[in-house]
Amino acid sequence: MRQCCVDALVATSPVNITYFSDYACWLDPLFKEYMMSPGASSSLAEAYAVLPLDGAPALVVNPNFLANASDLWVTDLYTFGDAGMDLARNAQVFGSPSEAVAAVLKSRGLSEARIGLEMEGMPAARQANLLEALPRASLLDCTNLIRLVRAVKSPEELRRLTQAAEISERAGMEALAMARPGLPISEMIQRYRERVATLGAALDHFAFSPRGFGIAVEPEYVLRAEDTLYMDFGCIFRHYFSDTGTTLTMRDLPKDLKARHDALRAAIEVGAEAMKPGLAASVVQRAMWQAFTSYGFQACFPHGHGLGLEVRDYPIIVPGNGLRIRDDCVDVSSDLSMEEGMVNNLEAGMFLPGIGSLQIEKSFLVTATGSRELIPQAHHQPCVVSS
Repeated sequence: MRQCCVDALVATSPVNITYFSDYACWLDPLFKEYMMSPGASSSLAEAYAVLPLDGAPALVVNPNFLANASDLWVTDLYTFGDAGMDLARNAQVFGSPSEAVAAVLKSRGLSEARIGLEMEGMPAARQANLLEALPRASLLDCTNLIRLVRAVKSPEELRRLTQAAEISERAGMEALAMARPGLPISEMIQRYRERVATLGAALDHFAFSPRGFGIAVEPEYVLRAEDTLYMDFGCIFRHYFSDTGTTLTMRDLPKDLKARHDALRAAIEVGAEAMKPGLAASVVQRAMWQAFTSYGFQACFPHGHGLGLEVRDYPIIVPGNGLRIRDDCVDVSSDLSMEEGMVNNLEAGMFLPGIGSLQIEKSFLVTATGSRELIPQAHHQPCVVSS
């Protein structure tokens, strides 16, 4: 924030409000204005998290959802409107969300400051309301600044990501161990769903590739004796995502599929070796591609992505595209460099329509000198069904 000359950041999206405060409500990403006021817009209901450069953060939420803030580390709570209830925790009530945000900033001496506001997806009318409430402040779009900040994980984020990965790995391996010809894949999905729930997480996805025809989540597929399948699964633990993948096969891989799987494994291994602080994302992806193509194959897109409060955080490890990541606060190349503390996935899959599909996806932590697996994941070998 000092580097960007910003005195405070204001998050407006559910994911970034959670990032700044740990506040979350299941309705936040779902509830739209027209669901309460017919004919209104499809904009999400208003809420804000304010993070000053100096001073305590604050949270502005609808009073009906204030109970979700009862155990947060952020204790300065503001709300708005009339919920028809006695409000707990001495929350400060204002006529509108913009008035509440303005009150937060004024209480911290920031009514004439440079304020970074997450503007992407924010209706123009709401921006205008804030400008009216803070006529002397400079409101700057900081949408991409927040995305860049989220790329490097804190110790608490790393703890949650590690636990999410551990839960997913345990549940996923148990689900894959059920596989046998004639089994509906829906039973594997249900086992995964039940196990992640038992271990304190929630299902995000359990995907597969039927007969090599792309990626599916439709469960009405019955495993066949000749199947070799791309598998990809993940869960959410305390708002943080896991995402991993492996190859499930009903038999030992035939020679041609084994050669392809060896190429995928080489891409992941070389990418992990290349993922060092200061190295551009495109360089890591190029190393993966060169390792893969050295086996004589082309039909694959080995790449990677960050992992965090969304299933894909920055950096995105792909070839350089010449674009910029910019807003009113930052302007940098989209070809981001690796930084210590990033948690990145590397993945490589192949689809052979009518024959089968292959997948390897693993999570890594970028360290001061290179990278290491976030948790042990034995995905470098296919998961072979016992006969």
